[in-house]
Amino acid sequence: MIKRQTLILSLFLTAALSAIAQVSQTPFDDFFLDKAMRIDLYQVGDAKEEIITIDHVYQEGIWPESRLHLIDPLGYGRYAVKVYDVASNRLIYSRGFDTMFGEYKTTTPALNGFKRVFERSVRIPYPKKPVLFVIEMRDKKNIFHPLFDETIDPADYHIIKETVAAGDFIYESLKSGDPHEKVDLAFIAEGYTAEDKDKFKADADRFAEYLFGIEPYKNARDKFNVYGVLRPSPERAMDEPRQGVYKKTVLNASFNAFDLDRYMLIEKDHRLHEIAAQVPYDAIIVLVNSKRYGGGSIGFDYCVTTVDHASSRRIFVHELGHSFAGLADEYYASEVAYNDFYPKGVEPIEPNITALLNPQNIKWKDLLSPGIAVPTDYGKEKLEALEAERQKSRKNMAAEVEAAKKKGQPEAQIKKIEEKYREADKAIAKEIENVRQQYAYLNDKVGVFEGAGYAAKGLYRPMVYCLMISNPKDEFCLVCRRAISQMIDYYAGDK
Repeated sequence: MIKRQTLILSLFLTAALSAIAQVSQTPFDDFFLDKAMRIDLYQVGDAKEEIITIDHVYQEGIWPESRLHLIDPLGYGRYAVKVYDVASNRLIYSRGFDTMFGEYKTTTPALNGFKRVFERSVRIPYPKKPVLFVIEMRDKKNIFHPLFDETIDPADYHIIKETVAAGDFIYESLKSGDPHEKVDLAFIAEGYTAEDKDKFKADADRFAEYLFGIEPYKNARDKFNVYGVLRPSPERAMDEPRQGVYKKTVLNASFNAFDLDRYMLIEKDHRLHEIAAQVPYDAIIVLVNSKRYGGGSIGFDYCVTTVDHASSRRIFVHELGHSFAGLADEYYASEVAYNDFYPKGVEPIEPNITALLNPQNIKWKDLLSPGIAVPTDYGKEKLEALEAERQKSRKNMAAEVEAAKKKGQPEAQIKKIEEKYREADKAIAKEIENVRQQYAYLNDKVGVFEGAGYAAKGLYRPMVYCLMISNPKDEFCLVCRRAISQMIDYYAGDK
């Protein structure tokens, strides 16, 4: 079907110079049809070795993304797909993306040489003539290198051109205009049975309304279309391996991704995109019919969350920040499965964290509050010391109570022990609040605050509070708002 080609260095040098000159102004109608081509890939390997191969290529419905912004101007993602016109060697399409394998290869099993296989689907506009389909990956210095290439002839009869319709339940929750000129969100059901159709509609509407109550989505509501697709599952919810719970569902959503209890991902990526292709989509949100707390996302692919926990909607907006806008996690005091996810001495590619390698040229320097110190002291060391003291006190209480119970001490004595520690806990909490109040004037300032990207030291975020770390006001920081707005304009900018 698709003939293998050897990459030629001069092709990439020529294309790179050409891309700079074009600034993403590839004439869509000269090279593409208004259709999408879905390319289902497999990635296999470990931390040291990575192989990509094509499973199948599909023709889908309209190309829902912008027909003007064909060369990626943002530079996000640890991988990039690049499409070259074979006849002219011209770069005609590029897009950054992430993969589940990209996360896996930073885990301990991958470092120990355990190889795994992961699915990933990517889409490109449907070419009129043969193209060179290239995947590049970043090294530890975030420099792209060629990883895979295939020549794809759109006339090849092996390309699957069957209808995308599958008899699934489909509805429009919000229609603001032409998919080419809007951001198209597709809510995909997971763990909903046929009897749960009305619940899925209500859940999708509820989550969309929550999203459009938060800036910058709120003021950009008229730039969105929202769809829902339900393929019924035989059972409700999802797998919970650590609890010994397994459910038969359409997408095989599962907690314990990379052995983290609350991290949920989907390995049936090909099936997910096949289901989503029944509607125009720029971003995929998987809603899982469960009360459990948790979710996850893969950048520029999908986000997933349960729907019936009190925090589910907030998790959704946070995870969409990853999958839609390429935002990094800004928290650092949490268990993660990654090793060296952000190598020291390398500036992260995400727009909302920095390694502060050049304090005079911070990526959000135009948004810095006047007179702000760089880096910005916000009482972090004091707060961390107090929090450590509180955790130690709580462990001591648990140990002392357990010892008292083993000795058979009366309940009244055990309550005295608990009360003693509760008073100590209250005192520490009061000190923590005093420190926070001391630095409260920084809460609405844009600075450079240490602690981000899973690292307590060496990585910095723009503001004290943000939905990418935690925020009692359910707000994104100003830097994240701008990054999201840029992505909205990227997808909705077809005029």
